[in-house]
Amino acid sequence: MTPIKNDCIPEQFIFEQVNSCPVVVNFNGEPVTSDAGLTLVAELDRKREITSRLAACFKDYRNPNKILHPVHNLIAQRIYGLIMGYEDINDHETLRHDPIFALAVGKVINSEQESFTLAGKSTLNRIEHCPEEVFSRKYSRYHRIEYDAESIETLLVELFLEAYKKPPRRIILDLDVTDDLIHGNQEETFFNPYYGGYCYAPLYIFCGKHLIAAKLRASNLDPAAWGLEELQRVIKIIRSRWTNVKITIRGDSAYSREEIMAWCESETNIDYVFGLPQNNRLLQLSQSIKYRASQEYSRKIQPVTEFFESLFPGTPNLKTDAAAFIDNSVWYCSLNYQTLDSWSRSRRVVVKVDYSHEDVNTRFVVTSLPVNKIPPGQLYNQKYCPRGNMENHLKEQKLDLKSDRTSTHTFEGNQLRLWFASIAYILMNAMREKCLVNTEFKNATIGTIRTKLLKLGAIINISRRRVLIAISSFYPYKDIFAEIYECLSRLPSPG
Repeated sequence: MTPIKNDCIPEQFIFEQVNSCPVVVNFNGEPVTSDAGLTLVAELDRKREITSRLAACFKDYRNPNKILHPVHNLIAQRIYGLIMGYEDINDHETLRHDPIFALAVGKVINSEQESFTLAGKSTLNRIEHCPEEVFSRKYSRYHRIEYDAESIETLLVELFLEAYKKPPRRIILDLDVTDDLIHGNQEETFFNPYYGGYCYAPLYIFCGKHLIAAKLRASNLDPAAWGLEELQRVIKIIRSRWTNVKITIRGDSAYSREEIMAWCESETNIDYVFGLPQNNRLLQLSQSIKYRASQEYSRKIQPVTEFFESLFPGTPNLKTDAAAFIDNSVWYCSLNYQTLDSWSRSRRVVVKVDYSHEDVNTRFVVTSLPVNKIPPGQLYNQKYCPRGNMENHLKEQKLDLKSDRTSTHTFEGNQLRLWFASIAYILMNAMREKCLVNTEFKNATIGTIRTKLLKLGAIINISRRRVLIAISSFYPYKDIFAEIYECLSRLPSPG
């Protein structure tokens, strides 16, 4: 027998405390928010017009006379939710009553008008998810909002270009693929043995901290699939604004493909630096540099070993103990290399040999940069190795903005979710570069910025004259909050 639930909530709750007066809890307090810092993000978004320009990439077939939530409000609400740590659409069922989010998306709030409810999960879901049987959103009953994929892809590049006051002389474009594990029956998902699960494998292009492209892909594709097409599309837009910029394309060994390298070589002011998988022929060609590294290492470790033997005669493994006091011998060289069939020409390959007591680590990089412009050691350490910073940006996307929450059924809907997370990243990176450059948070992750600058508890007081958001006087980063406000006030207003 199902018990009857009593929906009546007591007016107050009394907790008896030992050696203290009773503690009384009720729900009669002033409206309180935990997201007061969202006001900074909303102001930056208003000045930069990021979410409004994304909304312009959508077509709304709804009846204008029956719309409570315009497309811009829906998109801003969704992206602000990602920034504040609410990655699921279900979260918005509660957030729709939050006055801070209402203010952020432009809802009117005053003491006389209490109805500022935002969109709930069902309304937001109609943007991201469209059933397979709906062939035209224009004539659909419920799913009447669609997006223009080409316009969104172009917008990501345009926002990158606008981040510079003047065209740079040289830029580096980093390519990489990551995994978005899935836990359902999403379209175009396959088991990937490298990642050890069913997933998508989105392709990203970054320039430093700037996200330029995010393309969702099935995980059964070649790692370099769509790499050349995305590069051509992105560089065409960049060159339309920055005619003379020199571009270096960088990636791991997945992108050292003939079609990508040949295209770069056929273009003006485009170079590449790609990792190259080792093979027997490359290892054979690098034997001389490996021998030199071993000779140098032997010369360094021999006197240390002899010194240890004089102190501890007869002790085994003295050479291993001595190796702890010796740096590895690292040597670099350049060689000309051409495969038997796959490459159309001979190319410069940089070899790095890292020789130690335990093993020899040999790495290869293929590049179009000539040896007279940059020596091998400098190319490997200053041009190739910094590509590892892109991994940090991917972690921000996945860990802080939940870009891997591609859990709607359709591939099209999951691509849109990936773009929402990308726009959220661009907005937060703009905050980092425009407002935090002179603070201790200039290199902070999005998660750190959210925790210390955005997730602020505050009391909201609504009157006829104003909406007062009262943050605690003990907030430790008041000076940085004020500096962000000053930076935002100096940004030009749109129009």
